[in-house]
Amino acid sequence: MKRDVYEVLVQWKAESNRRPLIIRGPRQVGKTYVVRHFGKEEFENYIELNFEKNPEYKEIFTSIDPVEILEKIFLFSQQQASIGKTLLFLDEIQDCPAAIMALRYFFEELPKLHVIAAGSLVEFTLNSENFRMPVGRVQYLYMFPLSYGEFLDAMGETALRKHINNKVELQKLPEALHIRLLEYVRKFFLLGGMPAVLQEYRLSGNIEKCQRIQQSIVDTYMDDFGKYAKKVKHRYLRKVFYAVPKMVGQKFVYTNIDSSIKSRELKEAVELLEMAGVIVRIKSTSGAGLPLEAGAKENYFKALFLDVGLMHAMNHIYGETARAKDFTDIFKGAVSEQFVGQQLMANQSAYTKPSLYYWARAARNSTAEIDYLIVKNEKVIPVEVKSGANGHMKSMHLFIDTFKSDFGIKISQAGYDMDIKNRILSIPFYSIEFGVKSLNQRFGG
Repeated sequence: MKRDVYEVLVQWKAESNRRPLIIRGPRQVGKTYVVRHFGKEEFENYIELNFEKNPEYKEIFTSIDPVEILEKIFLFSQQQASIGKTLLFLDEIQDCPAAIMALRYFFEELPKLHVIAAGSLVEFTLNSENFRMPVGRVQYLYMFPLSYGEFLDAMGETALRKHINNKVELQKLPEALHIRLLEYVRKFFLLGGMPAVLQEYRLSGNIEKCQRIQQSIVDTYMDDFGKYAKKVKHRYLRKVFYAVPKMVGQKFVYTNIDSSIKSRELKEAVELLEMAGVIVRIKSTSGAGLPLEAGAKENYFKALFLDVGLMHAMNHIYGETARAKDFTDIFKGAVSEQFVGQQLMANQSAYTKPSLYYWARAARNSTAEIDYLIVKNEKVIPVEVKSGANGHMKSMHLFIDTFKSDFGIKISQAGYDMDIKNRILSIPFYSIEFGVKSLNQRFGG
């Protein structure tokens, strides 16, 4: 399945001052698949060591000398690495912290060898108290479920994706094509971006089978609890895990999950699930300037779930989405906010850990709120998810006027439009990718 990150890997391969890569991201988003495909297509030789499937490979890294490591790899696997022609892939590397440390010496002593590491729960190793990360010696790359654009590629609609990433074509898009693209958005809401689900849909077109795969993925994430938390903590993890898909779009309040559980226990569960990549916190920030993190309030946040399709599986709202005329009405607007959040994350730089923020006016009794704030060209840009073509924009105008923003973005089912007078860029759900990329240009240019 074609992934945008593949081209990033191709560019990385060609870099002269290349560092070993660690691909970070939650389970089952396609990390192993894309590296295998990259290794087999772009290199003469491909060597994969999976520390979860073959624990004996840990013995290879009792030494930190890269030459000795390559000799041991040959003895264990009968595969010979050739500098510049071989990709060495260290999968599930969190099970072998010594291999992570060895990346430093690959960079320093064998810089021409291409090395990639990945692991579904590597975050827990990197964040453990006793682990010393080889800072500056490795490069991180972040992966997530498929974006809507990648979804179109998977559906055989690559030409359509290119079409809606062209401003001229987008401005004159026929109504029939607009409706077709919105129906693809609806389908993405239902299926989400997990590769196994989309692969099943491509093969069978059977939604029921896709739903079963979604549920199995949910079960897999719960099975992982035992890998990063003591059994006594499982109850709290389950509580938060099941609560977040129901709380998307809302201010996160611990007592709304279970008032009988201490907030500190649930807070720890949130932090663990965030490290596992299952949820993402959308932090409330003042919006007054950059960096947005400087104005963020640690205890005020919303939560985004991993994937909109899995969100459907856990909330059992397939029928509601299938019937909805206005996407922003589905599950009280939570599904559209989840979708937009996923797209904003997917369209950030693959080399940067994505971060999401929102704004709520601090004044007493004020309901003014902006769904997302993004930064482009050192400017803070408000983003709102709105119903129809004429959704109320009071919060948007308040933010623009208060913080002197150049413009704001409205995302809805309406077509693409630029309102220069009111400083509003309106983009449809299916063009978030283009909307983010076009911010490199002057508004109205």
